[in-house]
Amino acid sequence: MKTLHLLRHAKSAWNEPGLPDRERGLNKRGRRDAPRMGAALAAEIAPQGIFVSPARRARLTLDGLCEGWPALAACQHTSEEALYTFDAADLWRWLMAADDRKPGLFLIGHNPALTELVNELLGQRQLDNLPTAAYARLGLALDSWVQLQAGCGQLERLLPPRQLAG
Repeated sequence: MKTLHLLRHAKSAWNEPGLPDRERGLNKRGRRDAPRMGAALAAEIAPQGIFVSPARRARLTLDGLCEGWPALAACQHTSEEALYTFDAADLWRWLMAADDRKPGLFLIGHNPALTELVNELLGQRQLDNLPTAAYARLGLALDSWVQLQAGCGQLERLLPPRQLAG
């Protein structure tokens, strides 16, 4: 059994026309939601290393998570070029190449790739959209990441920031 933790980056800023997509930061809501999600996740799961898209908004989301979840800041996090994608097939390939010694992986990435990945792993369309800064945990019925296949997952937790108090 493997566990996949997915978090879509927090709400990004669009206030600088001409800024490359990769360089966009977070807007006010994004800067608010990331620490709140960190605090909420700290109450549910153990701190662990996170694989994050190199996009600035994804890295800033990780910084915000660590702000709300200080124990997470002590973990080793890795920026992965392959996670800067909007295509679930790219994420699928990356997951299939993952180290089998890791019983779980935590990714911060982008839509529509994350929503599509969740639905493919569940074997049916259950999620219309993974909102910004939302967290999804899937239990995967496999012993090796290379065994990844459609329908091998079960949605164990879905936590959008709008469900948080305050």
